[in-house]
Amino acid sequence: MVPFPAQGHLNQLLQLSCLISSYEIPVYYVGSAVHNRQAKAHANGLNPLDVAQIHFHDIPTTDPKSPDKFPMQLPPEMYATLNQRQPFAAFLREMSEKFKRVVVVHDSLMAVVVQDVVMIHNAESYAFNSISAFSHASLIWEGLCKPFPIEHPKELPSFEVPDEVQYFVALQSEPLDYRAGDIYNTCRLIETPYMDLLEKEEIFGKRTNEQIQELALGLEKSKVKFLWVLRDADKGEVVDGEIKRAELPEGFEERVEGVGMVVRDWAPQPQILAHLSIGGFMSHCGWNSCIESITMGVPIAAWPMTYDQPRNTSLMIDILKMGLVVREWKQRMEIVRASTVENVVRRLMASEEGDEIRKRVEELSAMVRQATEKGGASQLELDSFIAHITR
Repeated sequence: MVPFPAQGHLNQLLQLSCLISSYEIPVYYVGSAVHNRQAKAHANGLNPLDVAQIHFHDIPTTDPKSPDKFPMQLPPEMYATLNQRQPFAAFLREMSEKFKRVVVVHDSLMAVVVQDVVMIHNAESYAFNSISAFSHASLIWEGLCKPFPIEHPKELPSFEVPDEVQYFVALQSEPLDYRAGDIYNTCRLIETPYMDLLEKEEIFGKRTNEQIQELALGLEKSKVKFLWVLRDADKGEVVDGEIKRAELPEGFEERVEGVGMVVRDWAPQPQILAHLSIGGFMSHCGWNSCIESITMGVPIAAWPMTYDQPRNTSLMIDILKMGLVVREWKQRMEIVRASTVENVVRRLMASEEGDEIRKRVEELSAMVRQATEKGGASQLELDSFIAHITR
């Protein structure tokens, strides 16, 4: 397993690692020591005994500051990632001598790192796609400058990323051609047309203090009980070596005591969503969060920020109809006012409309849980993959 060093990506491949390990196949989770520790520390909703079965292999990282090698300034984690190719190739050769067959499952953003798999006679690789099949398929067709061949409720939001990220993604293009296949972190029963289509065809915006203030006041005015995970690291502002804390309205936490709680650090999202008292989830609609929301049967108040999130929002709200939109993507440059936050929260939590959404989400959740049980659609898909790589 070769994950991309970002928490959402680390977690998805760690979950798959535990699933494959349950078939009594040795699984090696490969990354820098720092990111392997991060993956283990934030093993969302996983049994510690399952995680203990995974072999975490630390590969050395060289100086991430090597701007002369690339035509534009990349974030340090991307430089560090690109420098992992040689140590990974050495580990791959070691594994190829130890085992009859080596199967590399790599994040689609790590194709450059694992490209030497083509030189190993008993190795094959599979790209793990950490976004929805809907987002992936629609992006492919957009790149081909062709109309998306499957009907959808409305015009798809634009997909905008910084130039340096586009460049990094472009680096993966040729190495991706070496893969033996693709894996999608989804359930075929809810994304059937998009999975079928893929089989046939082969910046985060910083939340300004003004926006945080408006969100806080909207939650307060809604009178709905809430848990707000407001990680200071998300602000991305560093002063004198320390991350600047996001500013809440004066006296806010005291006023909402007994109704709301603000958590400034990482929180165990799957366990929170699984709690019986949770009736809604305001989320940026990253694919991890979408899957957890569906699985736990929790409606979403969608607030997409960037990357695949606007299209995930379209899937969750317009197609699956399992929530409400806080901010439409075409209005992403505007501040969402407290009155809008209050209105969406109340509609989701205390209205007939919200009750209908909750009923729909419960039905989808039951469908997905059934798919993961023995003999279910998702379990059969995994069985098929295991049978293929152990052929």
